Amino acid sequence: MRPVHTTALIASTLALGLSACTVSVRPNLGLQVSGSNLISGLKPDRGEGSTYAVGESVRILVGTRSPGYVTLVALQSNGYASVLVRNVYIQPGTTAFPRAQDGQSFTVAPPRGVQRVRAIFTRVRPSSDLVVSGTYDSSGFNTVTNAYVTSYPQADRDVQETFFYIR
Repeated sequence: MRPVHTTALIASTLALGLSACTVSVRPNLGLQVSGSNLISGLKPDRGEGSTYAVGESVRILVGTRSPGYVTLVALQSNGYASVLVRNVYIQPGTTAFPRAQDGQSFTVAPPRGVQRVRAIFTRVRPSSDLVVSGTYDSSGFNTVTNAYVTSYPQADRDVQETFFYIR
């Protein structure tokens, strides 16, 4: 049996060590159409899970392995979804959105919390536009984006998601 002071020392050391830990929770992505590996990377310009203050600009970096069309959809912490970029043709490699030729910027605005950004990539030009309107829970958001891409062969589509925090 350990002496009381040894057990207390171990407990104190463990408590001190655990109090220095940061726990990060990644949103439940629930993507069912991902996996063709056409998107090689997706992240905000400061990196996935980074923090932006209201009023700051953010750029979304999308890496692809083949040419095709990308749509970016944002889901705010309050469930409101919007299309940031629709059916934009890009070459293989990394493209930063918004692009210089787009003449716009992505300025971070409330609500504060987790901002999810989903990239939908297809090798062929989409025959329709993704329509998101209103507020979605995670499963509703997945349903809308999954329905949009299921008409394309799995080898010709990819869906990935990243996130950042708004403070």
